[in-house]
Amino acid sequence: MRVCIPTESKEGLSAKVHGHFGSAPFFAIYDTEKDEVKTVDNTNAHHLHGTCHPLGVLGLSSIDAVVCQGMGMRAVQKLNEANIKAYKASAETVADIIKKFKGNELDEITAQNACAQHGCH
Repeated sequence: MRVCIPTESKEGLSAKVHGHFGSAPFFAIYDTEKDEVKTVDNTNAHHLHGTCHPLGVLGLSSIDAVVCQGMGMRAVQKLNEANIKAYKASAETVADIIKKFKGNELDEITAQNACAQHGCH
């Protein structure tokens, strides 16, 4: 399984988690089978609210899940349409998120509990 985590840097497991999915500067892609992380630049980080297209950036990475601190309803819907689940986690680093993911400690983000605006956590 490949898990995408929005980050503020390219520091792998020690990268600090970004507060919101679509506007993150980078995405850490963690492969649970290989136990490795690669980083993808988010070339769509600067966008108007509600107009982000992260799947365009992530499409080539073949992700199965996204774990973040916040995500809008449209992003959740787009991910779900692509058979990608979204989970909410409050954590400092990618390593913290992976630990929670492996421990099944995360709540799924749905259209009903998604963020209504940037800054929501």
